[in-house]
Amino acid sequence: MKTRHILLLSFLFLLICSFQNSPAQTNAASDSDSFLWLENANDPKALDWVKAQDDLTTRALESDSNFEKFRNISLEILNSKDRIPDGSYDGKYVYNFWQDENHIKGILRRATLEEYVKKDPQWETVLDIDKLSADEGKDYVFHGSTTFPPARTRGMMALSIGGTDAAINREFDYTIKSFVPDGFVVPEAKSDVSWYDENTLLIGTDFGPGSMTSSGYPRIVKLWKRGTPLSEAKTIMEGENSDVSASGYVAFRPEGNCFILQRGINYWESQKWLVDSGGNRIELPFPKDSYVQPFKGRLLVQLNSDWFDIPEGSLAAVKIADLRSPNLKSKIEIIFKPDEKSTINSVSTVKDYIIVSILQNVRGKVLYYALDDSNGVDKWIRGEINLPDLGKVKVHSSDDFNNTLMISYENFLNPTKLYLFENPQAAPEEIKALPAGFDASDMKVEQFSATSKDGTSIPYFMVSRKDLKLDGSNPTLLYGYGGFRSAQTPFYSRTVGKIWLTNGGVYVLANIRGGDEFGPRWHKAGLLENRQKVFDDFIAVAEDLINKKVTSPRRLGIMGGSNGGLLVGAAFTQRPDLFNAVVCQVPLLDMLRYNKIGAGASWMAEYGNPDIPEQRAYIAKYSPYQNLKAGAKYPEVFFETSTADDRVHPAHARKMAARMEQMGYKVYYFEEMTGGHSAGVDNNQEARRYSLEYTYLWKMLK
Repeated sequence: MKTRHILLLSFLFLLICSFQNSPAQTNAASDSDSFLWLENANDPKALDWVKAQDDLTTRALESDSNFEKFRNISLEILNSKDRIPDGSYDGKYVYNFWQDENHIKGILRRATLEEYVKKDPQWETVLDIDKLSADEGKDYVFHGSTTFPPARTRGMMALSIGGTDAAINREFDYTIKSFVPDGFVVPEAKSDVSWYDENTLLIGTDFGPGSMTSSGYPRIVKLWKRGTPLSEAKTIMEGENSDVSASGYVAFRPEGNCFILQRGINYWESQKWLVDSGGNRIELPFPKDSYVQPFKGRLLVQLNSDWFDIPEGSLAAVKIADLRSPNLKSKIEIIFKPDEKSTINSVSTVKDYIIVSILQNVRGKVLYYALDDSNGVDKWIRGEINLPDLGKVKVHSSDDFNNTLMISYENFLNPTKLYLFENPQAAPEEIKALPAGFDASDMKVEQFSATSKDGTSIPYFMVSRKDLKLDGSNPTLLYGYGGFRSAQTPFYSRTVGKIWLTNGGVYVLANIRGGDEFGPRWHKAGLLENRQKVFDDFIAVAEDLINKKVTSPRRLGIMGGSNGGLLVGAAFTQRPDLFNAVVCQVPLLDMLRYNKIGAGASWMAEYGNPDIPEQRAYIAKYSPYQNLKAGAKYPEVFFETSTADDRVHPAHARKMAARMEQMGYKVYYFEEMTGGHSAGVDNNQEARRYSLEYTYLWKMLK
């Protein structure tokens, strides 16, 4: 199983649980907010309000003739045995986590690679989460395992209760398939746990008062020796209270390990140190918003800002021995440099290769780089891994101690295929293929562009019938995200296909600014005071669809979750004339208090700080909650959230729905009690959620 280093900057949304109720400082709307009581997630009065809202929505939607049909379709897809069992190969076993109707919470299982490639592998169960939950009387949700390489016989397993981001970490023995008696146990918290050596952990967790940052993450990093109490763990680094978090990890490689400490100054920037065997720190001389990982005596640096004369979006390398060179610029090796239409999607390493997944005009490709030093001079050899074009590619399995790769390919109309590579230069072997979930023979995919308010060209994908009539009558679902360097790429969804497309719906995926479709510049164009441009882009795509007569405001619906929930919230409050349905999932909506509830304090590098007057001014202009107006013709919005969401607090959806109802607007509201930020922890919950969403969409747009 691939070692899971929990890096500060690799997450789209960092995780805290903070239910503060401190009042907003200067805004009249916040000062007079009559719905602050809904910010207490588990207050009985708030939960009574939630239950009443849930009952109204479920009665209205579950009585619709589509609901049971859509739920059964979704559940059949989610539980189907012909799904591709995503695998992570550790050199001995392929590990897979599987949920179906017989394993509601799921099982962690494994098979040898030889067995895994078979059509019907024989799996060995490693841990049954349903049985564990029943035995221990806990509502466990599996959140992965950090294993110690290269043997990977021990791992720190993360188990959430009810789907929250906070988790219990327990040491697990993969040889005997059991938790280690008297092994490491980290109590429930939002912890950062990784291996230092086989008998020592690097740990950041809630050690008590003062040990967490104002964002609710570990402020202190400690070394915890086996056989000693957690209270005796040795402090090796402390961050500031105002930081997002502090963390440490060891990157294990065949040629030697790298121990890195980092202080997360904000969501995008961190101060990093390489620690040598004597405990001495070398501060890394790279831009603070770069990503760093080791490879063959070097540090690979993925740049999100210009560095010397190397443009942002590039991948560079510096030998560890040269980090203190007075002429560092001359020591830098440039591995990948993007053009206007390309960007790095991910960087992985295997034993002898760097694997760079890129997007080229929002279409996936995978490159490999190998270091040739056979003539005494280092030379980088580049190649492209042989995969189909015009779709999404994803590296599913890579390990630093072997060269085996598993990479998938999919697009909107072609089901996912999984390919095995003995090494990146080898011919691909198709080992798994998802059967078609719907008949796509009469469908097409097109890529268009809309012109945003400032003249920027915004690409989008549209999936529709080949004989689509441009008469404005087509029910159309527009999806977007627009933030946190998250690129929206083509994907295959049997649920979207079977419930939406085959019934005549049009599906549109917008590649708006704020994401990473065209590299760091695309993300930065939607940051902070430029956030309105993200909403303008989304609105421009909606207008383009209407102008092309693909659809009309009566037939146009929008969907987005989390940061995408903010997107659709801003879109419908600013342009209610464009939409007749809005699915607003686990959203951010009260942007003048977002830093005081849920995990909001950690995202101020993305949105700004509403407690700073000049930043508050531009946030206030778009914050959906504060910009609700009486007498507007808003669509009947469907809000979804989870009581257990300790990332984006349910208060955002609660307060928005309550205020809209107070103003006389009809809304739909559904809050799952468990599930965390995913708003669902098992296939039954997921199927119900999908059915509620699509029942609502067809009800509004048909």
